[in-house]
Amino acid sequence: MWDDQFEQILRTFLPFLPPQEPLTDDEELKDLGLDSLGMVQLLGTLEDAYQVRFRDSALTMGTFRSAGTLWETVEGMLQPTTS
Repeated sequence: MWDDQFEQILRTFLPFLPPQEPLTDDEELKDLGLDSLGMVQLLGTLEDAYQVRFRDSALTMGTFRSAGTLWETVEGMLQPTTS
């Protein structure tokens, strides 16, 4: 499961998600109000907050399909790499 910071950031881009309603990992983000402009802004916000950079291969609609898929992508960038 994601951390509190991720959920706080994501909720600011989901105008159709009431504050008291839980955010589930499989609900479609577009159904919660995330549009293309919001995706770009969310991308930048997540990069700044987690000090990561999304690779071109992660810049797909699938990455932003749900909170779960988006968190998996962010979490994967946070994992230490072994050389």
